[in-house]
Amino acid sequence: LVPRCNSTPRHQAFLRCRAPVLYQQDTPSGVMTMFVYATDRDDEEVYRLLTPYVAKWFRDRYRTFTPPQRMAIPYIKSGDNVLISSPTGTGKTLAAFLAIIDELVRLDLREELEDSVYVVYVSPLRALNNDMRRNLLVPLQGISDVVKNKLGRELRIRVAVRTSDTTPYEKQKMLKNPPHILITTPESFAIALVAPRFRELLRGVRWVIVDEIHELASNKRGAHLSLSIERLEDLVERPLQRIGLSATIAPLEEVAKFLVGYRDDGAPRSCVIVDARFTKPHDIKVLCPQFDLVYTPANIL
Repeated sequence: LVPRCNSTPRHQAFLRCRAPVLYQQDTPSGVMTMFVYATDRDDEEVYRLLTPYVAKWFRDRYRTFTPPQRMAIPYIKSGDNVLISSPTGTGKTLAAFLAIIDELVRLDLREELEDSVYVVYVSPLRALNNDMRRNLLVPLQGISDVVKNKLGRELRIRVAVRTSDTTPYEKQKMLKNPPHILITTPESFAIALVAPRFRELLRGVRWVIVDEIHELASNKRGAHLSLSIERLEDLVERPLQRIGLSATIAPLEEVAKFLVGYRDDGAPRSCVIVDARFTKPHDIKVLCPQFDLVYTPANIL
């Protein structure tokens, strides 16, 4: 890999360098693989990319964006494949969902939101309830309240979970009222792709979010998921926008390759890497009583 940035190490570049950091690699066919390392943005610059309703909800609730949110949202909005790597609790899941929810809100307000799946969110974990509520249901409800106050109507964006725990009744409901955002696992996703009636609802998918990608990139579940995503792209007959979410992991270029894969002609797909890895500040205090712990009687301690 040949670095194209002449300033700071890349874990600092996203804060200090306004120009993208490019990494290129020669391949036997002569094709150049390019990964762009995202740079930090100004809060107001990101707010301008969002609809007034989404921007108002976020500003009222959080006020400012976290580094992975500032870096990722502009690239997701522009349609790039994006890999986000940052510590737990820094808002990377919300960064992915917020940019996509904003697009769905635009479609809904223009009466262009169809009864079809637009987003497939894949997680290796089945215990999704808390994350889904915090990063998806709460934002959707909050934004819907803003829209209702301004326009007198609610959003029609639907969310559903399809895992091995989903009952046949719930699956039937999805056929009648398809979710616009589908939450699933790699195995259930593969099964949905071969379900005769449900797979037809996946023809409108535009975004695929792979959460906890560091848990999938090195095992057979990840290989199976890669195949399923390629099958989905073949089904929709157009490029999917892929978004990967990862805790701190290295090397990021290899994980990006796993996320985006290769086109049918053998050329690698491009990817923007949001490297928001940093050391969380620690505040450590050692508290000790004044008396000698070694020679003080046990009954006093």
